[in-house]
Amino acid sequence: MPISRRNFLLTSAIVSVAAYGKATSGRLGLEKDPFIEDLIVRMTLEEKAGQLHMENVLTPRMIQPNFQKINPFTPNFTPEVAEGLLNDQLARIRAGAIGFMTSPEDIDSTILAQKTAVEETRLKIPLLFGADIIHGHQTVFPVPIAEAASFEPELARQTARACALEATSNLGLDMTYAPMVDIARDQRWGRVVEGAGEDVLLGARFAAARVSGFQGESRDDLHSLLACVKHFAAYGAAESGLDYAGTAISERVLAEVYLPPFSAAFDAGAIVTMAAFNTIDGEPSTGSHHLLTEILRGQLGFSGAVLSDFQSELELIKHGFAADEKDAARLALSAGCDIGMASGIFPRYVPELVRAGQLDESVLDQAVRRILLVKREAGLFDDPFRRISEQRARSPAPSSHRKLAREAATKSVVMLKNDDNLLPLPSSGKRIALIGPFAADQENLDGPWSPFVPERPSVPLVDGIRGIMQERANLNVVKGCDIEASIAGGIDEAVNAAREADVVILALGESTDMSGESASRTEITVPPAQQDLAEAVSATGKPVVVVLRNGRALALDGAVRDAQAILVGWFLGTETGPALADLIFGKVSPSGRLPMTFPLASGQQPFYYARESSGRPPQGDSTTKFTSHFLDIPQVPLYAFGHGLGYAEVEYGPTQCNASNLNLAGSLDVSATITNQSRRWSAEEVVQLYIHDRVASLVQPVRKMVDFKKIKLAPGKSETVTFTLTAANLSFLKRDLQPTVEPGEFDVWIAPSAEKGTPTTFNLIGA
Repeated sequence: MPISRRNFLLTSAIVSVAAYGKATSGRLGLEKDPFIEDLIVRMTLEEKAGQLHMENVLTPRMIQPNFQKINPFTPNFTPEVAEGLLNDQLARIRAGAIGFMTSPEDIDSTILAQKTAVEETRLKIPLLFGADIIHGHQTVFPVPIAEAASFEPELARQTARACALEATSNLGLDMTYAPMVDIARDQRWGRVVEGAGEDVLLGARFAAARVSGFQGESRDDLHSLLACVKHFAAYGAAESGLDYAGTAISERVLAEVYLPPFSAAFDAGAIVTMAAFNTIDGEPSTGSHHLLTEILRGQLGFSGAVLSDFQSELELIKHGFAADEKDAARLALSAGCDIGMASGIFPRYVPELVRAGQLDESVLDQAVRRILLVKREAGLFDDPFRRISEQRARSPAPSSHRKLAREAATKSVVMLKNDDNLLPLPSSGKRIALIGPFAADQENLDGPWSPFVPERPSVPLVDGIRGIMQERANLNVVKGCDIEASIAGGIDEAVNAAREADVVILALGESTDMSGESASRTEITVPPAQQDLAEAVSATGKPVVVVLRNGRALALDGAVRDAQAILVGWFLGTETGPALADLIFGKVSPSGRLPMTFPLASGQQPFYYARESSGRPPQGDSTTKFTSHFLDIPQVPLYAFGHGLGYAEVEYGPTQCNASNLNLAGSLDVSATITNQSRRWSAEEVVQLYIHDRVASLVQPVRKMVDFKKIKLAPGKSETVTFTLTAANLSFLKRDLQPTVEPGEFDVWIAPSAEKGTPTTFNLIGA
């Protein structure tokens, strides 16, 4: 059945962008503009090269003796040095040597820089301001991997919209370096925390939703924040999960797994993307013409601008790909990288390269054209100050954002187990020992990429619990150990507290610095000091609830793995404590599901559910030799992708098809009846549809999620959930990278996770 590659990238992920009020696509709206063409003709080579350069905004407040920096990207200076640096930056803006600015610390910085650009330069071209608004600004929402656990793209759209409103109002920003849409199948990689996990479908839907949320229904909206989609491409496939390492994947896997979320983001309206740090098949992404021009612009039809990751164009030298800075500038610009972040090599060398005939001026002009068109789309030529307002900057974030943060946090938490219905706990009558380094911790609530000081401090777990417990004297809080080190007498104090309690809540996991960029871990376990604490507390025999703080899937062991109840608590941001307390005490039933697989051991990585069928498949949880498993453990997950429990018990009826055959040009309805067995609790259930192609010309995944729906069931109620399959849902890429749909027998499941359910079969028929 004929199907285009572009349509394959979308239909393989079943992305509905229209639901998010799609703005102009990244493939449209960037046609030539007479005004911009006239600007390009009038620009000198130095002014053109200046448009390619981004650097950090310096704030006038640096020259004050009592300057207190709040943005970690702002270096420390003496007032005298700071004044010189600020004056130098303003001089370069006046000369047209800067086109973009990043990470303003306050509205004064944005105003000064923009006024200088539009009032004191020859061509009056406005600056475009960007920053890392990843999952919050004045209000901090759950980290992206946590929100993906909600399986509610609409929720992510709403939180991105709130982020955009706050960042445009408070700082006058035009662009955010988000969303990160990298598929992440190795949990050792720290940047798992910034994306939507291991699944292509989930990643694509959240990519579209976040772009739509940041940019709004129209880029005419003064709170429309341009999305810079990152990192192009396959950054999440870094070998060994090691950040900045090379990527060893085929072009087919690149196209089938890693490109669909980008395609969805571009269809949702993104017109800026960020090049990745990694190499693919020996070529650094920032210097790869094949990747940034042939694939991105040729095959995906993207017509927007490409931004380097922080100095990644300069890093072509250390890759051994470029001889020196001048060579790096030539290679990156020729490859299709339009904007250099912070290195300064474009304005330094591009005019010289053009004059020497080593770089065609048409290449430079095309990059400048894309940049100016992006500025036009951001509305900056109509009004350079449309997002910059001292009055709006002083306004607090809407109170509705805090309510949204609490909703997002509660929907992000995943309950992995709840033996003997230990949870929810009663709000009175129980003595509770809250133990662990994250019991009262306030430094690790927001997680990675929260560079700006929020409007109000985020609420720790202990405060959330105190807010619900009726007898606060029944709560005993003990740290027990530090995040990665023991405390003298800490375990003894924790054990004594546990013995005096009716139930223990153990708050364990990762610090902020253990997730995010440059935070790869060889062992994705709870740190040893915390594991020792858990073992000692567990030995008291008291029932234990583990509340994890984490930015990736963890390999749980011993007393942590064996606790009666486990909540995956992530980094939840502003409303951490209240949201977790709502769940622990039953004000809300858990509804999150895992967006990635929790392995039995770190050594299984990379481990994900949609793995290819093996010729010697593992036999369940058996360790029979000469099957595909490690000697010491079965090749099964501890908790599968899609797994999660609520307080209601939910039962799945058999998967049924309305026909035994699916015609190439037709459709097939697949359904199952889902029943809430509880007489007390409502249920929110993520119903997942999986397929497996039994025989194909290329080996197919053992399962592939092709759709999901989140439903609400009142106590004792049932709902028949129906999905409609078409041949396009069954397509895959051939070795020549052309999509195909092959007739044959397919398994299909409607299930609560990637390891549950019994399939039924149907046949795809046709010429």
